[in-house]
Amino acid sequence: MKNILMIEDDVSIVELVAIHLKDIYCNLTKAHTGTEGLNLATKNKYDMIILDVMLPEMDGIEICRRLRAAKIFTPILMLTARSEEIDKIIGLETGADDYLTKPFSIREFIARIKAILRRTEMVKSENEIAEEIITSGSLVIDPVKRKVTLEGNKVELTPKEFDLLYLFMSNPGKNYSRENLLNIVWGYEFSGYEHTVNSHINRLRTKIEADLTTPKYILTTWGIGYRFTDEIN
Repeated sequence: MKNILMIEDDVSIVELVAIHLKDIYCNLTKAHTGTEGLNLATKNKYDMIILDVMLPEMDGIEICRRLRAAKIFTPILMLTARSEEIDKIIGLETGADDYLTKPFSIREFIARIKAILRRTEMVKSENEIAEEIITSGSLVIDPVKRKVTLEGNKVELTPKEFDLLYLFMSNPGKNYSRENLLNIVWGYEFSGYEHTVNSHINRLRTKIEADLTTPKYILTTWGIGYRFTDEIN
């Protein structure tokens, strides 16, 4: 059984979701305010969080931001009644794994839940198999422990930043378009949101590059996208 936390103030939606989650063997914990939801998400371990944007006391964007800042990287499906592009961008760049706009069909909703849980299990399986530690100069990535060090110092990365770096370091010299990276790392096509990749790359560079004006590890391939250097032993 998977344990899912749903932070949503619309009781009718929560009750409907609870019924359908039972059919896919998921237990649902409910929270109806932002404060209550953040408290539960901080103190307990869940396989996934369903998070509404518009909430009493604290909005979903702030909850997501605080969880990621606290190094809590539970997968998050964000819900909102708003459909503006900027809301989706903010949600994804704050650390949400997927985004669904209300009203939504229950079939699509359950499909998104399954997809996120499936991707999470795939990542766990791949990490169990991929035991080889990869080194590039003073940058070291351990896929099993999901640990990155630079010059012996631990580098704190979000799950998406780690997945991006692991993909790059596993394939030095290979060029990836922004669309490629969306499909591979996010696990689904999110056409039109290539700037989300840019934001993650920029944040990743600030953590591993000594000089952002002349990156040493993650290089830009003009007209294509990005690649990891193949010139460092």
